[in-house]
Amino acid sequence: MSTSQGKLVIFSAPSGSGKSTLVQYLLKEVPGFAFSISATSRAPRGTEKDGVDYYFLSNEAFQQRVAEEAFLEWEEVYPGTCYGTLKSEVEKRWAAGQAVAFDIDVVGGKNLKARYGEHALALFIQAPSIEELERRLIVRGTDSSDKIKQRIEKASWEMDQSPFFDHTIINDDLDRAKAEAKKLLIEFLAK
Repeated sequence: MSTSQGKLVIFSAPSGSGKSTLVQYLLKEVPGFAFSISATSRAPRGTEKDGVDYYFLSNEAFQQRVAEEAFLEWEEVYPGTCYGTLKSEVEKRWAAGQAVAFDIDVVGGKNLKARYGEHALALFIQAPSIEELERRLIVRGTDSSDKIKQRIEKASWEMDQSPFFDHTIINDDLDRAKAEAKKLLIEFLAK
């Protein structure tokens, strides 16, 4: 068994904090580390592709997977919009001897950390401020103004959850955040 097998690396943050950017960087930079594609009941945004960014499921198909107990964890993140981690995704990565990376909402991250304890490294990615978070969401251009408002309202609560994670990385300088995340990841995978 490789040292990475059976390990999870959780990246959680309010939308717009830069967690997806950090995950994509680390997947290219750190060997033995693979992405778990989450399932969602929402429609694709921008250039997102099914089976690459998410498994896009109808509400009915998502609820069927819930009934089949196909998820390690799942949650209705926004009214009518569910996200979840498929057991099959994690098992596939572990079978290949890889640590599994999660780009996941804060509640899902807390749930995975509670379930896997020391086998999981939970990183909370935080924007320097709510105002900067809002600016990033506007610049990203993938959400309506109503959706941005909803995300910002949720972000205050999410930022209060950072003490439940192993480390908080303030993403006020992307190069520094990348270096900090890479160092923490390499140390965790070497254990």
